[in-house]
Amino acid sequence: MRSVLAAVGRFKPGPLRDLYADYAGRLGRGPLGPLELREVDERRPLPAADLMAREADLLREALPARAVRIALDQRGKALESEVFARRLEGWILEGRPAFGFWIGGADGLHPDLRAEADLLLSFGQMTWPHMLVRVLLAEQLYRAETILTGHPYHRA
Repeated sequence: MRSVLAAVGRFKPGPLRDLYADYAGRLGRGPLGPLELREVDERRPLPAADLMAREADLLREALPARAVRIALDQRGKALESEVFARRLEGWILEGRPAFGFWIGGADGLHPDLRAEADLLLSFGQMTWPHMLVRVLLAEQLYRAETILTGHPYHRA
């Protein structure tokens, strides 16, 4: 199994990138596999609707074939960590080859991309900085892996 995070924008050096690297670096030996970051960017100045459509194309192309597609969206479903872990485990048991996570740009994810997702996942109804969402996702993936392997990191 492998996990790919496709995200609009580029990490800059600093504490968020370091924290993301810490959690992402903890993955790789367990059932979720390593977490690969694929950053996409459209640098042409486009109207907002065209930019969202172009970002959707780039995000779509960044995921492996047949990956479980999970879109991070505040309108999505907020799951408890254990429920999230078990949902991931279910897809592993189905034989899905990869997990793919989408984080959109400043204007969010294109509606077509949200409609293609196997799961719309929310970290709450508040708006979070997109770079922080990467950190939150990496931590929750590490937490899910520790739940699935019986590691004591998660104490609920």
